[in-house]
Amino acid sequence: MKYLTGLLLSLLLAACASTPHDAPPSSAQMNEVALYALSLADTPYRYGGNSRENGFDCSGFVQFVYLNTLGLRLPRTSAEMSRIGSHLDRNRLLPGDLVFFNTSRLAFSHVGIYVGDGRFVHSPSAGKRIHVASLSDSYWQQRYDGARRVSVSN
Repeated sequence: MKYLTGLLLSLLLAACASTPHDAPPSSAQMNEVALYALSLADTPYRYGGNSRENGFDCSGFVQFVYLNTLGLRLPRTSAEMSRIGSHLDRNRLLPGDLVFFNTSRLAFSHVGIYVGDGRFVHSPSAGKRIHVASLSDSYWQQRYDGARRVSVSN
């Protein structure tokens, strides 16, 4: 919990002092995406879910966050999301970027939102809740499929 509080504080301070990226959305907007995603921690997973009240699956969670922070309507599935925005090298990730994984023997079958410091927030699977995970965990390293930065024109 200490880590989550520190991460929230770091993102909030960065949002106040940041300068815009070369392309939209701005770093302040992307920090807002990450902060809002973190605020939904402990919401239960629900297959096909896309609401705070009933729970989220991974793509429903990402879709909800982007709609409620940037007003962007993203595609419904993680595979569809993997085709929007621009591809990113892992070393260029910024808070708010989308990270993708192969968790069901299908490319881009899982998506989360990068929050900084090598971590991402996601809605994992049945019986679990939205939480922060590390890209350096062996499970996620082995399943990493790439990252995308969404533009405001998506």
